[in-house]
Amino acid sequence: MNLAAATNESLAEASNVLIYSSMAVYTLAFFAHIAEWVFGSRSKVGRTAAALSTSPAKASAAPAVKAQAGGTAVLERPEVITRSAAGTRDVPDGPGAAGGTFKGDLYGRIAVSLTVVAFLVEAGGVITRALSVQRAPWANMYEFSITFSTVAVGAYLVLLALKKNVRWIGLPLVTTVLLDLGIAVTTLYTDSDQLVPALHSYWLWIHVSTAILCGAVFYLGAVGTILYLFRDSYENKLASGGTPGKFASSVMERLPSAASLDKFAYRINAAVFPLWTFTIIAGAIWAGDAWGRYWGWDPKEVWSFITWVAYAAYLHARATAGWKGRKAAYLALLAFACWLFNYYGVNIFVSGLHSYAGV
Repeated sequence: MNLAAATNESLAEASNVLIYSSMAVYTLAFFAHIAEWVFGSRSKVGRTAAALSTSPAKASAAPAVKAQAGGTAVLERPEVITRSAAGTRDVPDGPGAAGGTFKGDLYGRIAVSLTVVAFLVEAGGVITRALSVQRAPWANMYEFSITFSTVAVGAYLVLLALKKNVRWIGLPLVTTVLLDLGIAVTTLYTDSDQLVPALHSYWLWIHVSTAILCGAVFYLGAVGTILYLFRDSYENKLASGGTPGKFASSVMERLPSAASLDKFAYRINAAVFPLWTFTIIAGAIWAGDAWGRYWGWDPKEVWSFITWVAYAAYLHARATAGWKGRKAAYLALLAFACWLFNYYGVNIFVSGLHSYAGV
């Protein structure tokens, strides 16, 4: 074995160690996020939110006190409005996963700090993998998976750095990243190897990197959409006079309002949709260089286009009055399901010109 081969093998082993190490740190971040939600649910803010979310009859039972110059006047507590007369809600965002407590917020900050450390370790694993093969580290499903989770966490941390109220994404994000890395190291793992001839192109850096970025951001939009559906059902139940369970109230009252979650998901998906369009165009150009045709109805090409159509339908639905809200949200989840199938389903179960990117 020559020196170069030995060095590459050492780098590949170092990459594996870093990926496993990042999983360990992500696990610690997971438990810290759990602690944030648990301790935050015991907060005074959480109890106050639950009290204000009761029915108007109960809300008016307790009097409010107002000090006056000549004495003290007892006034009825004003009714808490959860839906305006026009049918649109006017609900403030919740206090966040920490519930407004110092202890909950402390665990939340620890969770974010651990997530930053895990992100840096995982990014080191991806870079080391690239150095071991001296190419872009996303030529197979294992490399795509570890890079995808790295970019997803990076996008989340960028939003936090921009002072966006997105810490509620932390728990589902870390959970998903652990699942993604677990599947990658147990089922999808592939030894470091060189590219097949069709992949020897600078388009590998352009086309696949934008696909990974789009998928990571689409994932954040999907999380927002799922939580929007839960929060919307919760607000509907309150508006109709229902009484949600304690667990539902503890979680839902600390999330952003349904309107905020819906707006977040829409903005995320709308922002990355042009990049997904570019991804498909770049893939077509690469196909022209590699195979002599821009479009050949390969399964990967077909499902990339289906995903594009699904997200286009979602964005169009948001501009159509009768399809806003839950109907549009279902379209967004369908579109992300198409993206997932395009990655896992097509690569594993369908044979085509992209089969070299399999397990």
